[in-house]
Amino acid sequence: MEIVDLTVQSYHVHLFVSSPPKHAPSLLANWFKGISSRKYNHRHADHDGEKIKWARGYYAGTAGYVSSETVEKYIQRHEEDERNPMVGFPRL
Repeated sequence: MEIVDLTVQSYHVHLFVSSPPKHAPSLLANWFKGISSRKYNHRHADHDGEKIKWARGYYAGTAGYVSSETVEKYIQRHEEDERNPMVGFPRL
């Protein structure tokens, strides 16, 4: 398993992972969420209100034989959408 790319947004994380098909996406999501929250909470959270509480959901998709440039463009597009939240919404 290899972390290919990681982008941290204000309210979500884009994690692009290369993994053999024997690892279920749900297992990977639970593993990354569990380890990251334990490490952060141990190092930085003094009170319950400061602790990371991951949402239950996650999105997993397959990229197949997609180039790293395509993945970078995808992540950049989502970063731009976050800066301009009205992109893609109809005007009233």
